[in-house]
Amino acid sequence: MIIDRLARAVDDRLRLSPITRKALAKVFPDHWSFMLGEIALYSFIALVLTGVYLTFFFEASSADRVYHGSYAPLDGSTTSAAYASTVRLSWDVRAGLLIRQTHHWAAVVFVAAIVVHLIRIFFTGAFRKPRELNWLVGVTMLTLALANGFTGYSMPDDLLSGMGLRIIVSVVESIPVLGAWVAFLALGGEFPSDEMIPRLFVTHVLLVPAVLVALISVHLAMVVRQKHSQFPGPGRTEHNVVGSRFWPSYTLRSLALFCWVVAVLFALGGLVQINPVWLYGPFSPAEATSPAQPDWYVAWGDGALRLFPAWEVRIGGYLVPSPFIPGVVIGGVTFLALYAWPFLERLRTRDRRRHHLLDRPRDHPVRMGVGVGALTFYAVLVVAAGDDIIARLLRVSVYDLLSVLRVVVLVLPLVTGTLAFLLARALSHGDADRVGELTRADLARAR
Repeated sequence: MIIDRLARAVDDRLRLSPITRKALAKVFPDHWSFMLGEIALYSFIALVLTGVYLTFFFEASSADRVYHGSYAPLDGSTTSAAYASTVRLSWDVRAGLLIRQTHHWAAVVFVAAIVVHLIRIFFTGAFRKPRELNWLVGVTMLTLALANGFTGYSMPDDLLSGMGLRIIVSVVESIPVLGAWVAFLALGGEFPSDEMIPRLFVTHVLLVPAVLVALISVHLAMVVRQKHSQFPGPGRTEHNVVGSRFWPSYTLRSLALFCWVVAVLFALGGLVQINPVWLYGPFSPAEATSPAQPDWYVAWGDGALRLFPAWEVRIGGYLVPSPFIPGVVIGGVTFLALYAWPFLERLRTRDRRRHHLLDRPRDHPVRMGVGVGALTFYAVLVVAAGDDIIARLLRVSVYDLLSVLRVVVLVLPLVTGTLAFLLARALSHGDADRVGELTRADLARAR
């Protein structure tokens, strides 16, 4: 009774009931691929909840601390406060290791869900008018997710994350003219500085999450405001949406997915070890650990640095160090291409219509070829980030493996991209429904 009166009083003043009824009646398609964005959202919620718990115990400081705790090999050692608090959190705080590992796994799943979601949007043409702005928001969220994952990975001040941070600082410093100044201002001094960890902490727990919350809100508002896209099928047109209403069927399904995502993340956090910083030891600029690989979502950068030759050039009297092209140019060009793709495709196809029905990937061979080639290129870079481990397992020289991978990273994307283009063209222009049904005549016409 009290809640009912309160709701009526609020509605009498704000007139929210028409908006609420319209939102609850919104229809969402039933296809499973539309849940990928929700997996990213629920992983972000898990990140926030576990991150709040971790902030009560983590000490974001480079000051010296003598560790006294349950991890005997480190007991009595002097480390940074950040590293000592991370080890103490893992060994002495109740549920500390579970929460810390769940937080790390949530970050991995968060980025993975965004990437797969963007891949689905790219190949189905969901970025076309009127959803260009949503595509730009999604690419920006991917960029921020990568940045926040790396800052969180670097905060414990262990030997592995310190090496990764040193690599990123070197990449930033390789930018001609501005690089050294940007790195100095970001770190508050020369690497490693006393301000480094506090600034990483503020960026990780305050700045980037605040922007992500704002972008997620904008993204969801646009999804609610616009007509939802859907795959072609019986009864589906550009003017309707076939599926489940937001309340109650879609809401219950979404809540079930939330429970599954959280359950899987906590199962991973409790059963699958990730980032055991106590084994790596505290960061020391004079030490390094090998084999060492970062999380998969930044491994492509490490792989590019390993594959690119140590070439240095001078332009206008300024030295361009070897990390600049693999560390700055490749990633920068890729994200610029992602931002520009909806407009480049519209310019090429001259298609300015509003689209609510999605494409079959086969119907756009150029998009298919470019997408598959780009994914292959980055997959090879991720593999290259583990070249030392692969060389050891195969019992071959790491230098020989690097030579092979340098050829593969240039040739394989062209091969897979061309093959995807031809297969998509053959399927779109022929009578076959599947790749296995294609004939030589179909492939010949595609060529």
